[in-house]
Amino acid sequence: MSDIEALKKAVPPFQIFDLIPQYAEQGFIDPERIDLLKWAGVYPQRPQEDGFLMMRVRVPAAEFSSATMREVANIAEEYGRGFLDVTDRQAFQFHWLTIQDIPRIFERLEPLGLHPKGACGDTVRAVIASPLAGLDAREIIDVRPLAHAMEGTLTGNPDFQDLPRKFKMSITAVPELEGIHMINDIGFLAHRVNGEVGFDVWVGGGLGAVAHLSKRLGVFIRPEEVVEVGQAITAAYRDHGYRQNRKKSRLKFLIKDLGVEKFREIVENDYLGRRLQDGPAAPVARFGGNDVLGVNPQADGLNYVVVATTVGRIDPTKARALADLADRYGKGVLRTTAFQNMVIPHVATEDVEALSAELAAINLAPKATIRGTTIACTGNQFCRLALTETKARTAALVDHLEPLTLAMDVPFTINLTGCSNACTRYQVADLGFMGANKTDKDGTVHEVYNVHLAGSIGQAQRTGTKLKGAVPAEQLNAYAAAVLADFQANKHAGESFVEYADRVGAEQFTPDAVLGGREAVTA
Repeated sequence: MSDIEALKKAVPPFQIFDLIPQYAEQGFIDPERIDLLKWAGVYPQRPQEDGFLMMRVRVPAAEFSSATMREVANIAEEYGRGFLDVTDRQAFQFHWLTIQDIPRIFERLEPLGLHPKGACGDTVRAVIASPLAGLDAREIIDVRPLAHAMEGTLTGNPDFQDLPRKFKMSITAVPELEGIHMINDIGFLAHRVNGEVGFDVWVGGGLGAVAHLSKRLGVFIRPEEVVEVGQAITAAYRDHGYRQNRKKSRLKFLIKDLGVEKFREIVENDYLGRRLQDGPAAPVARFGGNDVLGVNPQADGLNYVVVATTVGRIDPTKARALADLADRYGKGVLRTTAFQNMVIPHVATEDVEALSAELAAINLAPKATIRGTTIACTGNQFCRLALTETKARTAALVDHLEPLTLAMDVPFTINLTGCSNACTRYQVADLGFMGANKTDKDGTVHEVYNVHLAGSIGQAQRTGTKLKGAVPAEQLNAYAAAVLADFQANKHAGESFVEYADRVGAEQFTPDAVLGGREAVTA
């Protein structure tokens, strides 16, 4: 039994909420129980010996008020040195916290309807909900009530506080636009079959060092079955998932060994007590959600405006300004997306130009460019596992590439992560960069990036090809610009990068081929 499994058996993980006030009062955390902080959304920040913490906060159904945005900004400013991130699971993330701060932050979050419970740890994480819910005319069903029901029933439920590993869920309702279900343990994707609204269910997605895209359970379930089916699948994983080796404890490994058909039998026979209705696959989102940018029409004649944050980092001043704009031009509501962006819904058409100008003035313009399709993880600025810097480097990459890509007729995704854990999905991007270290003979350590080419949670539904060699950090801009220049110069009209890479072959995009042998490195 691993140390964390032994700890979970000795102390029910959600008991950490009873221990945190004690730790705050004494000014230090019991080192033998520090891993339990994850269940409260809290991690030690790098370097751990300095004692600072980072915290993730769930945003139920991805929707919140402008007043909530202001208070979140205030918390970041008062306790977190002004650092505020939007994560690729629609959460907020703070940095530079101390254990003494945590109880007070909990108190301030509670009336907002936000909570870090289950934001991390071996439990049901935040449920990704469609940021288009109740807005887009192409929507099948407004999934917000179901997302709230799953949050209330699954996330933070003591029955699921001790899962073999983390467990991620999503629910989406515009299958032609959203593909996030491909990388979650459970994904519910709404569609219509013979005029009836229901959900296609996918299971076993997960990235990390060994990536698996999810597989169809082969069912069509009614909206009123969603929460029950979610509970049954989660319970089956809790009881049958592997616990001996944490590297092989995710649901994806159980699905791989059992097969999706056998897993469905277990869920139906042992947890539901009935057979689920068979059903066809939902339609496919060609670009997996990356084309939902800029200004988009709502079903009611208004518009929702997607704001590209630039790798998810937004300082408190901009956050408060964004809240003011949501009040002035929308209905005082904002949303987060799974691509580290934010949304202002309910904007009148006659106000779009003025809102866009005010957003541009604070560098949050709603451009449908690479700024909105590039994501980056926390990196070694704060994360103990990361090997490379990510946020600032990727923001500089976006600044370098955006002017070169304004005329592109298809979205292009760049996902960059500081290690193999895939917190920002490097295996399913057009260009996926995974941070690594290379040590010279003299002991000098260099930051480099392995390249995963032409992965997709959209039409292709595949992980990218890992290319031979690696890109030195200082050559990242040059490499990405060269790849994009080649693509733009030689692509067919409307051709995606996945289609182009398949047509011309991956070999022409190796770091050595793009940069030349003197610049690329062997990894």
